[in-house]
Amino acid sequence: MIKFGIRLRALRKERKLTQKVLADRLGLATSAICSYEAGTRYPSYEVLIKVAGIFRVSTDYLLGIEKNRYIDVTGLLEEDIEILTMLADSLRKKKK
Repeated sequence: MIKFGIRLRALRKERKLTQKVLADRLGLATSAICSYEAGTRYPSYEVLIKVAGIFRVSTDYLLGIEKNRYIDVTGLLEEDIEILTMLADSLRKKKK
C-alpha cells in the first residue's frame, strides 16, 4: 500500500494543495497526511473514499490497483468530450 502515499502526494501537488489544506478538507490533522504520504500510516475506508472524491479518482487508483486515471466528464457536452478524447490521443502519440 506504499503506492497510496506516492499517489496522494502527486495528486496533492498537482492541485497545488498543502498538506494542511488537504487535512482541513478531510477533517484530519496535518500529521495524518504527512504519515499517509510517508507510508507509515494508512487511511480508514471513509477517509480513502473522501480522498478519491476530492481528487476525482478511483480508490483502486489511489491504492495502486488500477494504473490508469480517468477523467470525469459528467456534465460535459458530447462535443467537449470528443475534444478531450482527441487531445488525449494527440498527447499519447507525442510521447511515442
